[in-house]
Amino acid sequence: MAHTTRSGIALTCGSFVTLAALSIASPVDAQEVDANGRTVYAVGFFAGFAPSSALDIVERIPGFSLQDTDEDVRGFGQAAGNLVINGSRPSAKSDSLQTILGRIPASRVLRVEIGPGDLFGAEFSGKNQVVNLVLADGGGVAGTVTIRTSVDHDGRLTPEASGSALIRRGPSTFNVAIGYDNERQLEEGSDTITAFPSGRLIEYRRKVNDIEEREAYLTGSWELAGDETSGAHANFRLARGWFDLDQSNDVFPSVGAVRDDLLFQNRRRTLFELGGDVTRPLAGGGLKLIGLITRQRITNEDDVALRVRSALVGGFTQAIVYQREESVLRAVWSRRDVAGWSVEAGVEGALNQLDSDVTFEEIGQNGGRTRIDLPIDQAVVTEHRGEVFANAGRSLGDRMRLDVGLTYEASRLTVRGDVRSERSLSFLKPKASLDWRPATGWHLQLAATRTVAQLNFEDFISFAELTNERVNGGNADLLPQRAWELRGSVERTVWGDGKLRLEGGYQHISLLQDRVPTPEGFDAPGNLGSGTLLFVKAVADLPLAPVGINGGRLTVNGTLQDSSVIDPYTREARPFSGYGSWNLNVEFRQDLGKFAWGLAYYAQPAGTFFRRNEEDRFNGREPYLVAFAEWRPTRQTTLSLSLDNLADVPATRTRTFFAPDRSTLVPTAIEFRERNKHVTATLTLRHNFG
Repeated sequence: MAHTTRSGIALTCGSFVTLAALSIASPVDAQEVDANGRTVYAVGFFAGFAPSSALDIVERIPGFSLQDTDEDVRGFGQAAGNLVINGSRPSAKSDSLQTILGRIPASRVLRVEIGPGDLFGAEFSGKNQVVNLVLADGGGVAGTVTIRTSVDHDGRLTPEASGSALIRRGPSTFNVAIGYDNERQLEEGSDTITAFPSGRLIEYRRKVNDIEEREAYLTGSWELAGDETSGAHANFRLARGWFDLDQSNDVFPSVGAVRDDLLFQNRRRTLFELGGDVTRPLAGGGLKLIGLITRQRITNEDDVALRVRSALVGGFTQAIVYQREESVLRAVWSRRDVAGWSVEAGVEGALNQLDSDVTFEEIGQNGGRTRIDLPIDQAVVTEHRGEVFANAGRSLGDRMRLDVGLTYEASRLTVRGDVRSERSLSFLKPKASLDWRPATGWHLQLAATRTVAQLNFEDFISFAELTNERVNGGNADLLPQRAWELRGSVERTVWGDGKLRLEGGYQHISLLQDRVPTPEGFDAPGNLGSGTLLFVKAVADLPLAPVGINGGRLTVNGTLQDSSVIDPYTREARPFSGYGSWNLNVEFRQDLGKFAWGLAYYAQPAGTFFRRNEEDRFNGREPYLVAFAEWRPTRQTTLSLSLDNLADVPATRTRTFFAPDRSTLVPTAIEFRERNKHVTATLTLRHNFG
């Protein structure tokens, strides 16, 4: 077994030992647990961290990790994160939860509740932890202004700014935010290509990447406060994004002329989202109607110029235009007490469409262009999807809760353009979970679920990766993978407000989505056979005052996982593409009144993507360190400095090539890439008012 896997096993076994030891030796001082099994933290619990926003509060919840919404997931229900505000999920998809929380001043937070997802609605069923952020009812105006600038290793400044205001008038709350996000980094590195097994140098490249990613946005929301049977929300978001990559590439082949190539990538994205919901009393419960529309236009332009002494000798160019549209309607009826059960039932309908146009051309020495036809480079993908669902839960005594649910999903998918394909799909997705608190400070969960993955519409389309000198084939016949999952967890409160949690799970997956060969000689996203995934996760979130470090807190997150599927080329078992065997995050933070500081270590092993004629391995980057220092001169103002990649560690990547494909077990060439953005410093000033 690989060293990284042994490290993950040691971490997991150590977590078991720590859990057992601390459970016996430590006094238990759990936070309040209400009648519904929610752990409740009064806002005073977080006072020692001097939070300035709701995000600061959520990030300090013991043992909790925020999972963001996924705007690329179609529909509303399946895109949920693990947070609600005043019992309701934000009706936006394109706004991240971090962004939404960062706009809410900490002074508006009344308390924090955390419990299993089944307590918070159908969208959260099966999630181990969901947070309900309860805001105060007070009126007035509050807001946040943030100014940030980063400095890269070349001394360039990259400024950005944002501001938001929250206005409460009676039962209505208005929120508006405007901002400009700006990230820039300068990478330098090299590519070394050698023949195998001789080790003879084929080509050496020296590269510099200037990368800039920006977004300007305007968002707004309105809330009419209510309860489980009344209330309304509305929101909108306008955003314009830019991504630019300028690469200089000095190429030294073992045979032929030295070149000074150039690569340019430009991506533009325009997004508009409008959503809302209204809840009204019905049949002793509440009926919630949700609507959401999203429109996006994305354009990509990639150009490679092959040059000798700055004179053009050839190249490639590619233009991609994506038009995405989504419209969703959802209705959910819920009632607290139906013969002792909490009941929820509903329907959702969604229309999604991707209209794509890819133009790939070769550039001649004289600048002339010749189009290269890809298998599926022009297509319109349309999906009509609907689902009906029902969930029910009840307490089984004072310390146990049972939740069950069933969803029926049906969809019709069509592809028109270079190919014609259509199919109808339907699935039953049952689920059940048991939540048990056998004694004070202990919390156990067990869940069984059937899941069906969504298809990525871009996987239907062919396009070239000019940075990697390869073509991704499209697959109009791709099917969604589906899995049965069994998951269990045990959590223990220790050292007052510390948390220890151990979670394990097993998935049996059919029609695993990975990569398959195409008749044209490329590879494309496709379905393999059955696969399995076994994982163990351990979390330790501990206050360090009991060991003499006042204000200190240590958080450790580790995962060990093993995946297996039969490879279509070698006919042998291998991991899923992109899956590493373990990861480990360690964070230390100490709050000392107006001052705080911390250090984080992120470790992750290599993950390999298995393609037709190559194994593309993204190697782990260790030790990856981030440090920060924070000063709070007043309760409203925070000044922080962070250093990213403190150890100045490069990212590396190994591509191993086979001919004609990986059924030939001996490779023909190996490419090793190294990129280093070096240390980046970021200075942030944040001020709250109201």
